[in-house]
Amino acid sequence: MKQFLYPSHIGDLKTALAEAFEIKHDRYKYESLGHHKTALLIFFNNSLRTRLSTQKAALNLGMNVIVLDINQGAWKLETERGVVMNGDKSEHLLEAVPVMSNYCDIIGVRTFARFENRTDDYTEQILRQFIEHSGKPVFSMESATVHPLQAFADLITIEEHRAKNRRPRVVMTWAPHPKALPQAVPNSFAQWMLAADVDFVYTCPEGYELDPQFVGDLKPIYNQKEALKDADFVYAKNWSCPGVTRPQEYGKVLSTDMSWMVDKAHMDLTNNACFMHCLPVRRNMIVSDDVIESPRSLVIAEAANREISATVVLKRMIETL
Repeated sequence: MKQFLYPSHIGDLKTALAEAFEIKHDRYKYESLGHHKTALLIFFNNSLRTRLSTQKAALNLGMNVIVLDINQGAWKLETERGVVMNGDKSEHLLEAVPVMSNYCDIIGVRTFARFENRTDDYTEQILRQFIEHSGKPVFSMESATVHPLQAFADLITIEEHRAKNRRPRVVMTWAPHPKALPQAVPNSFAQWMLAADVDFVYTCPEGYELDPQFVGDLKPIYNQKEALKDADFVYAKNWSCPGVTRPQEYGKVLSTDMSWMVDKAHMDLTNNACFMHCLPVRRNMIVSDDVIESPRSLVIAEAANREISATVVLKRMIETL
């Protein structure tokens, strides 16, 4: 596996899940696989779960790990070609990427959407430069449009908690947030759920429709309460306007309607559903205290499975070196 952005990159999901559970049973089974191999984890943005879980996954495989915080421990990087570099950015990504690649075998990159130019974000301008110019396997630790390590961990969590005798109904619901957030998590969650053996729908206010490259022909249900009926899993997540139906509003907050917050009344509409969220989460805005603290909340289990999803991905990348 030379890159990891989409479910197609990992191949058959049943096989990937079987490998995930094998590793979860014995996470040091492949400890010698990464001997004398180095993972470089590059962070353009803040991180807690991604940083810790990916480092732990690399260590599980016996790898060396280098972590680079671009905004704290490196020169400020210019990412645009053709720019006169007379400002505060001292190095260009086009030189930095091949230099970084000299010191590692696999590169993980975390870089969020900038909301300055939808085309730049949705073509993954920064991540693509690493893929094109590093000569090394590259995986997304959340990029402008996708967060595949999170979505894979979510799928592992659903597989662990689903009823085995029927196909689960999985509902992703938009929830309010005071700041403009990227669409990476909802894009990937939708993409992975549509590829998995689940009945998936998503619900959001008008203007928040996800890009067809991630949801295909699937249309949102605009009535949240209708969407939640009979759900087995409820995945709450905020995202800003994706600009599909309102291009001029890309990256904007169109609504902070608190009636979309997932509380007990919402969960009572479901089939005793499990609650999911990628974290960090704003309590009593995205989800009420009683829901996130309930026995049906899987947020900690999801976070734990981040180590497992990252271990599978790194293992497969090492095997292609």
